[in-house]
Amino acid sequence: MNLREKKAAKKREDILRSASLVISRKGFHHTTMEDIAAELLMTKGSLYYYFKNKEELLFQCHDLILSNAFNQLEDIYGKEISSGEKMKAAIKVHLDIAIQEKEIFNLTVKPEQIFSKEYIDPIVKKRDAYAGLFDRMIQQGIQKGEFTVNQKKMARMIILGAANWIQVWYSPEGEFSKEEIEQIYADYLLKILT
Repeated sequence: MNLREKKAAKKREDILRSASLVISRKGFHHTTMEDIAAELLMTKGSLYYYFKNKEELLFQCHDLILSNAFNQLEDIYGKEISSGEKMKAAIKVHLDIAIQEKEIFNLTVKPEQIFSKEYIDPIVKKRDAYAGLFDRMIQQGIQKGEFTVNQKKMARMIILGAANWIQVWYSPEGEFSKEEIEQIYADYLLKILT
Protein backbone atom coordinates (compact mmCIF):
# COMPACT_ATOMS: atom_id res chain seq x y z
CA MET A 1 0.00 0.00 0.00
CA ASN A 2 1.49 3.33 -1.04
CA LEU A 3 1.34 6.52 1.02
CA ARG A 4 -1.73 7.84 -0.76
CA GLU A 5 -3.62 4.59 -0.18
CA LYS A 6 -2.55 4.59 3.49
CA LYS A 7 -3.83 8.15 3.92
CA ALA A 8 -7.16 7.24 2.30
CA ALA A 9 -7.50 4.13 4.50
CA LYS A 10 -6.72 6.20 7.60
CA LYS A 11 -9.29 8.81 6.57
CA ARG A 12 -11.91 6.10 6.04
CA GLU A 13 -11.25 4.70 9.50
CA ASP A 14 -11.43 8.19 11.04
CA ILE A 15 -14.78 8.69 9.33
CA LEU A 16 -16.05 5.34 10.59
CA ARG A 17 -14.94 6.08 14.16
CA SER A 18 -16.64 9.49 14.07
CA ALA A 19 -19.75 8.03 12.47
CA SER A 20 -20.01 5.39 15.19
CA LEU A 21 -19.81 8.13 17.84
CA VAL A 22 -22.56 10.16 16.17
CA ILE A 23 -24.73 7.06 15.79
CA SER A 24 -24.16 6.17 19.44
CA ARG A 25 -25.30 9.65 20.48
CA LYS A 26 -28.22 10.14 18.10
CA GLY A 27 -29.25 6.59 17.20
CA PHE A 28 -29.15 4.95 13.78
CA HIS A 29 -32.44 6.30 12.47
CA HIS A 30 -31.78 9.86 13.62
CA THR A 31 -28.27 10.12 12.21
CA THR A 32 -27.81 11.69 8.80
CA MET A 33 -24.82 11.97 6.51
CA GLU A 34 -24.90 15.71 7.32
CA ASP A 35 -24.49 14.91 11.04
CA ILE A 36 -21.48 12.71 10.36
CA ALA A 37 -19.92 15.24 7.99
CA ALA A 38 -20.42 18.02 10.58
CA GLU A 39 -18.70 15.91 13.25
CA LEU A 40 -15.70 15.58 10.94
CA LEU A 41 -15.78 19.23 9.85
CA MET A 42 -16.15 18.17 6.23
CA THR A 43 -18.81 18.60 3.59
CA LYS A 44 -21.42 15.98 2.88
CA GLY A 45 -20.02 15.77 -0.66
CA SER A 46 -16.60 14.88 0.71
CA LEU A 47 -18.19 12.11 2.76
CA TYR A 48 -19.76 10.67 -0.39
CA TYR A 49 -16.27 10.44 -1.88
CA TYR A 50 -15.56 7.67 0.64
CA PHE A 51 -19.02 6.05 0.98
CA LYS A 52 -21.80 5.84 -1.58
CA ASN A 53 -24.58 6.21 1.02
CA LYS A 54 -25.50 5.98 4.69
CA GLU A 55 -26.15 2.25 4.47
CA GLU A 56 -22.64 1.53 3.17
CA LEU A 57 -21.11 3.79 5.82
CA LEU A 58 -23.13 2.03 8.54
CA PHE A 59 -22.15 -1.36 7.21
CA GLN A 60 -18.48 -0.37 7.28
CA CYS A 61 -18.87 0.95 10.88
CA HIS A 62 -20.43 -2.33 11.87
CA ASP A 63 -17.76 -4.32 10.08
CA LEU A 64 -14.96 -2.34 11.73
CA ILE A 65 -16.35 -2.87 15.23
CA LEU A 66 -17.23 -6.54 14.73
CA SER A 67 -13.84 -7.22 13.15
CA ASN A 68 -12.15 -5.59 16.14
CA ALA A 69 -14.23 -7.72 18.54
CA PHE A 70 -13.48 -10.87 16.52
CA ASN A 71 -9.74 -10.15 16.55
CA GLN A 72 -9.78 -9.61 20.31
CA LEU A 73 -11.58 -12.93 20.83
CA GLU A 74 -9.14 -14.74 18.55
CA ASP A 75 -6.25 -13.36 20.61
CA ILE A 76 -7.92 -14.59 23.79
CA TYR A 77 -8.62 -18.02 22.27
CA GLY A 78 -4.94 -18.41 21.37
CA LYS A 79 -3.61 -17.63 24.84
CA GLU A 80 -2.12 -20.30 27.07
CA ILE A 81 -4.55 -19.78 29.94
CA SER A 82 -7.39 -21.84 31.37
CA SER A 83 -10.67 -22.07 29.50
CA GLY A 84 -12.37 -20.32 32.40
CA GLU A 85 -9.97 -17.38 32.11
CA LYS A 86 -10.50 -17.29 28.35
CA MET A 87 -14.26 -17.24 28.73
CA LYS A 88 -14.13 -14.50 31.37
CA ALA A 89 -11.90 -12.39 29.15
CA ALA A 90 -14.19 -12.99 26.15
CA ILE A 91 -17.28 -12.00 28.15
CA LYS A 92 -15.53 -8.81 29.28
CA VAL A 93 -14.61 -7.94 25.68
CA HIS A 94 -18.19 -8.53 24.57
CA LEU A 95 -19.57 -6.39 27.39
CA ASP A 96 -17.09 -3.62 26.72
CA ILE A 97 -18.08 -3.45 23.06
CA ALA A 98 -21.79 -3.75 23.87
CA ILE A 99 -21.44 -0.73 26.16
CA GLN A 100 -19.01 1.38 24.14
CA GLU A 101 -20.47 0.69 20.68
CA LYS A 102 -24.13 0.25 21.64
CA GLU A 103 -25.85 1.51 18.52
CA ILE A 104 -23.48 -0.09 16.02
CA PHE A 105 -23.34 -3.35 17.95
CA ASN A 106 -27.16 -3.52 17.96
CA LEU A 107 -27.14 -3.63 14.17
CA THR A 108 -26.06 -7.29 14.42
CA VAL A 109 -29.25 -8.33 16.21
CA LYS A 110 -31.70 -7.88 13.33
CA PRO A 111 -29.72 -6.71 10.30
CA GLU A 112 -32.66 -7.34 7.98
CA GLN A 113 -34.45 -4.39 9.63
CA ILE A 114 -31.59 -2.03 8.76
CA PHE A 115 -29.69 -3.32 5.74
CA SER A 116 -30.53 -4.38 2.21
CA LYS A 117 -29.77 -7.91 1.00
CA GLU A 118 -26.38 -6.75 -0.28
CA TYR A 119 -25.13 -6.28 3.28
CA ILE A 120 -27.10 -8.85 5.30
CA ASP A 121 -25.13 -11.95 4.26
CA PRO A 122 -21.69 -10.56 5.18
CA ILE A 123 -23.06 -9.29 8.50
CA VAL A 124 -24.65 -12.61 9.40
CA LYS A 125 -21.52 -14.51 8.35
CA LYS A 126 -19.25 -12.35 10.51
CA ARG A 127 -21.70 -12.44 13.43
CA ASP A 128 -21.83 -16.23 13.23
CA ALA A 129 -18.02 -16.46 13.14
CA TYR A 130 -17.90 -14.26 16.24
CA ALA A 131 -20.38 -16.50 18.07
CA GLY A 132 -18.41 -19.50 16.82
CA LEU A 133 -15.36 -18.32 18.77
CA PHE A 134 -17.41 -18.56 21.96
CA ASP A 135 -18.48 -22.06 20.89
CA ARG A 136 -14.85 -23.05 20.36
CA MET A 137 -13.87 -21.75 23.80
CA ILE A 138 -16.71 -23.70 25.38
CA GLN A 139 -15.75 -26.85 23.47
CA GLN A 140 -12.13 -26.43 24.50
CA GLY A 141 -13.21 -26.09 28.13
CA ILE A 142 -15.26 -29.27 27.86
CA GLN A 143 -12.33 -31.16 26.35
CA LYS A 144 -10.05 -29.96 29.16
CA GLY A 145 -12.62 -31.01 31.77
CA GLU A 146 -13.16 -27.42 32.98
CA PHE A 147 -16.73 -27.09 31.69
CA THR A 148 -19.52 -29.62 32.15
CA VAL A 149 -22.27 -28.05 30.05
CA ASN A 150 -24.22 -30.39 27.76
CA GLN A 151 -25.93 -27.83 25.55
CA LYS A 152 -23.01 -25.76 24.23
CA LYS A 153 -24.95 -23.63 21.79
CA MET A 154 -27.69 -22.93 24.32
CA ALA A 155 -25.10 -21.96 26.94
CA ARG A 156 -23.47 -19.55 24.48
CA MET A 157 -26.82 -17.99 23.59
CA ILE A 158 -27.65 -17.49 27.28
CA ILE A 159 -24.26 -15.90 27.93
CA LEU A 160 -24.40 -13.54 24.95
CA GLY A 161 -28.09 -12.78 25.52
CA ALA A 162 -27.43 -11.82 29.14
CA ALA A 163 -24.40 -9.78 28.10
CA ASN A 164 -26.36 -7.96 25.40
CA TRP A 165 -29.03 -6.96 27.94
CA ILE A 166 -26.49 -4.65 29.58
CA GLN A 167 -27.26 -2.09 26.90
CA VAL A 168 -30.74 -1.65 28.33
CA TRP A 169 -29.77 -0.69 31.84
CA TYR A 170 -26.10 0.27 32.00
CA SER A 171 -25.29 3.81 33.10
CA PRO A 172 -21.78 5.20 33.68
CA GLU A 173 -23.25 7.03 36.70
CA GLY A 174 -24.42 3.75 38.28
CA GLU A 175 -23.24 2.14 41.51
CA PHE A 176 -20.50 0.08 39.85
CA SER A 177 -17.82 1.03 37.33
CA LYS A 178 -17.88 -0.55 33.88
CA GLU A 179 -14.90 -2.72 34.86
CA GLU A 180 -16.62 -3.90 38.05
CA ILE A 181 -19.77 -4.79 36.13
CA GLU A 182 -17.74 -6.70 33.54
CA GLN A 183 -16.07 -8.69 36.32
CA ILE A 184 -19.38 -9.45 38.06
CA TYR A 185 -20.97 -10.55 34.79
CA ALA A 186 -17.98 -12.72 33.87
CA ASP A 187 -17.98 -14.40 37.29
CA TYR A 188 -21.70 -15.17 37.22
CA LEU A 189 -21.95 -16.16 33.56
CA LEU A 190 -19.02 -18.53 33.84
CA LYS A 191 -21.07 -20.56 36.36
CA ILE A 192 -23.40 -21.56 33.53
CA LEU A 193 -20.58 -23.64 32.05
CA THR A 194 -19.37 -25.42 35.21
